[in-house]
Amino acid sequence: MSTDAIVILKQDHKDIKKLFREFRAAGEGATKKKGDIVNKIIEALTVHTYIENEGMYPDVRKRVPDVEDDILESYEEHHVADVLVMELAALSPDSERFDAKTTVLIENVEHHIDEEESEWFPKVREALGRKELQELGEHLLELKKKAPRSPAQPSALKKTIDAVIK
Repeated sequence: MSTDAIVILKQDHKDIKKLFREFRAAGEGATKKKGDIVNKIIEALTVHTYIENEGMYPDVRKRVPDVEDDILESYEEHHVADVLVMELAALSPDSERFDAKTTVLIENVEHHIDEEESEWFPKVREALGRKELQELGEHLLELKKKAPRSPAQPSALKKTIDAVIK
């Protein structure tokens, strides 16, 4: 596996989008199956947002000033996704709002992925050399090992985001 940070994040995006397709394909009446898929989505998004918030964003923010606004927007998009994830984690798959909330989460995350991959990943790749992206990728892989697998409490999440943004 490549240790290029962008390659790692794009692979995460691909894996997450696959889970989204599985959710959509499950169809009506597949409550248990949808619940299992959403649990996988929650874990994947929790790990992914952790490594971006703790590794990718702060590092790139220092090295590539041109993407400052993109990163600040990404933090906010992560915040919205994290709130939805926490709410979903507390919902039963047979709740009337479960599918709707999952759909909103999916739409938000797909928008976020599209922006990262089309708008600011190319700028980061252009600004950082292969060696820097590999070093950053190694750091992301280390963070992935210790990343939480379930959503943080809102106060802990807010504290992390506030610390990173300052």
